[in-house]
Amino acid sequence: MEKKNIIGVCGSASRNSANLSILKWISELEKSDFNLEIIDTLINLPHFETELTDENVPKKIVDFRNKIAKADGIIISTPEYVFSIPSGLKNMIEWCVSTTIFSDKPIGIITASASGIKGHEELKLIMETVQTKFTDDTTLLIQGVKGKVDKEGEIINKNTEIELRKFIQSFKTLMEKPATIAPMKSPSP
Repeated sequence: MEKKNIIGVCGSASRNSANLSILKWISELEKSDFNLEIIDTLINLPHFETELTDENVPKKIVDFRNKIAKADGIIISTPEYVFSIPSGLKNMIEWCVSTTIFSDKPIGIITASASGIKGHEELKLIMETVQTKFTDDTTLLIQGVKGKVDKEGEIINKNTEIELRKFIQSFKTLMEKPATIAPMKSPSP
């Protein structure tokens, strides 16, 4: 089986976040099946400007969009900030809304935070709106993450490890499903 090219997006603004550790853990665990490129520099993307979304698009955005378009799947791992998704992650998504690069793209959504409930629901709604492909089993809420991932980036909670392994299997299954193609509408008479 050919390795899948996966983009792992870390939504955290912290340099050594638990969410980055989770993506690194997945990358190591799945290195025989995934080429997982982790993007943890969302802060370097320019602030979204509607006027530049289709014309004179900044090079960093063009490059980022191309990575997303070419990927076999995406895994987002993010904390919740003030009951929402982090601004860098929202900014990244806004740069892609005017395109179809997320349409039918298999995605895994991990929210690892103190609570995370509101941010997790918000991210699922946003990803549904941009028409990514995910299931309940390819979303994972990890509450109380500081007690489950240590400062060295090790997953120290057995249940969390089991949930992550189940999440990965579900994500692999999702990527194997063919993309759904909407039926073409007949032209109006």
